[in-house]
Amino acid sequence: MTSRTRPAGVAALAAVLLAATACTEGGDPANAPTPGTPATRPGAARSGGPSAAPGGASAPPGFTLVASGDVLPHDSVIRRAEADSEGDGYDFAPMFAGVRPVISGADLAICHMETVYGKDGGPYTGYPAFKSPPEVAAALKATGYDSCSTASNHSLDDGAEGLGRTLDALDRAGVRHAGTARTEAEAAKPTLLKAGGATVAHLSYTYDTNGHPLPEGRPWAVRLLDGPRIVEDARAARAAGADVVVVSLHWGTEWQTEPDEEQLSLGRELTASETGGRPDVDILLGTHAHVPQAYEKVNGTWIVYGMGDQIAGDMINDEGAFDPRGNQSSIGRFTFAPPRVPGGRWEVTKAEFLPQWFDTARGRVVDLSADDGSADHAEPRETISRVVLGRGADEDGLVRGK
Repeated sequence: MTSRTRPAGVAALAAVLLAATACTEGGDPANAPTPGTPATRPGAARSGGPSAAPGGASAPPGFTLVASGDVLPHDSVIRRAEADSEGDGYDFAPMFAGVRPVISGADLAICHMETVYGKDGGPYTGYPAFKSPPEVAAALKATGYDSCSTASNHSLDDGAEGLGRTLDALDRAGVRHAGTARTEAEAAKPTLLKAGGATVAHLSYTYDTNGHPLPEGRPWAVRLLDGPRIVEDARAARAAGADVVVVSLHWGTEWQTEPDEEQLSLGRELTASETGGRPDVDILLGTHAHVPQAYEKVNGTWIVYGMGDQIAGDMINDEGAFDPRGNQSSIGRFTFAPPRVPGGRWEVTKAEFLPQWFDTARGRVVDLSADDGSADHAEPRETISRVVLGRGADEDGLVRGK
């Protein structure tokens, strides 16, 4: 993402894209889950117990999946976390507190970690080359996130060391990750998680790394958007035991609420791909555009073209003006039920979106899904809702959740 914020007293800021190159090499910590091993999430609320399967057998329980947009700690966000720590490092958990019930209440929760982490103690930087405090990872875990997509145009902002530090910190916090890798062996294994009675694969890809080439000899370091490769990876995840394949895509045109032609074309390609009559991909989750984008059911599969920025400073758009849409986003919540026939697809039986807003003055995510009567919340709630439903998703059953 081009990720600009408005410094205090400045009405415009020129856009500059910078990124470093390279990825690090190194194994997982001894106490971290192996990337290809399913991890069971403690404390998650199940969406339902076993039900009757065809032939009278007991079916595995279904599950709920929630997913949210870009975590993008600009300088102002970092300063807020420092203040919230009351002199003891950086505490990002209060920022997420407003949506913690939604995130922790799901069986599986996925975030998008847009930036890489700096060294313990700093220095830390925001736009244009991000180095975030590694304490972000602990806050993600405390909020209830199980896995984060890490493939973005900022994946190489601090080279090999930055990428490695980020994955190391997520491992220490107990948050799984997909999209970037420290070793070829790590890159080759899909991230598998347990949710209800399902094994869920999480895959992640980005459109670019701000024009910087992948590290020499490490083409696997950051997963890049490529339709046939995504299908190949999804089929490999199935072969590794995945019942459901979730694909995170860092794509689209910044500040454009409508999905662009690449999103539409790739979305059609991926949702049309199937093996043995079963879709290869079960849901697509988009990030990058800074603004909320529509949800749409294509070829029977849900696509979230863009969720928007979950955490970010005051955002400056391509015209150099402050744009409140840069702090608006949605959480997608999808209820999956087990197959109705052996070997069939896990189907989405309920699709919801929850509008949210990052209050930059207080440094807090606000859940806008409930109508609390606040005039400050009514406008962003309705703006987000109009965009999310802009391609007729309500006709396929998408509703605003609570």
